Amino acid sequence: MTEQQNMLRIARERYTTKHYSGRKIPREAIYDLMEILRLAPSSVNSQPWKFFLISSDEAKSRFAETVLDFNKERVLLASDVIVFVVPEKISEEHLQKLLQKEIADGRYQGMETQSGLDAGRRHFVGLHSKTVADSLAWETAQTYIALGIAMFASAGMGIDSTALEGLDYEKVDTFLNLKEKGLRSVVALSLGYRDENDSNAARPKSRLSMEDVWTVL
Repeated sequence: MTEQQNMLRIARERYTTKHYSGRKIPREAIYDLMEILRLAPSSVNSQPWKFFLISSDEAKSRFAETVLDFNKERVLLASDVIVFVVPEKISEEHLQKLLQKEIADGRYQGMETQSGLDAGRRHFVGLHSKTVADSLAWETAQTYIALGIAMFASAGMGIDSTALEGLDYEKVDTFLNLKEKGLRSVVALSLGYRDENDSNAARPKSRLSMEDVWTVL
């Protein structure tokens, strides 16, 4: 099977897991997923996110109190949960850290446009920072790119996942002490291995047709 065929197979076979087995993911695989999320793309390389990994049974039990009832099992019987978090506003410190890291990583080697590229990023960040609501909406959109990559990557690694939006975000922010840091939770992702009787496993995938969603010009 070619890499192209394998990507298509993952897209066809992956589904949202409804019931987990409680089986643990090897830590090596979790570390790989953490690195994959670190490498996720974002607009103007803004990387407006932080990730919280919830792994221990005690932490999952506490986190389950922030989750709406229908999702509790998808926390308690999952192996791990990742919470995706964004700032209320991208700070000057963050922008400086991005620029210095890009310089250190050799992104601008042989170029004389560091200040211009930094100004370009600041321009786009500024366009989406008129209000806290604007900032959160734009940063959340970037974070969902990372979420999609994590879901696809985990499926390629034989790990099941469930995107969790059924959360009490006020409780999540309190649980993770986010408010005092100017941060907000936006989504979570359960990871683990499906129960053998998972109710979603036997259901065929259903998507609109190519004609319904594609226009080729």
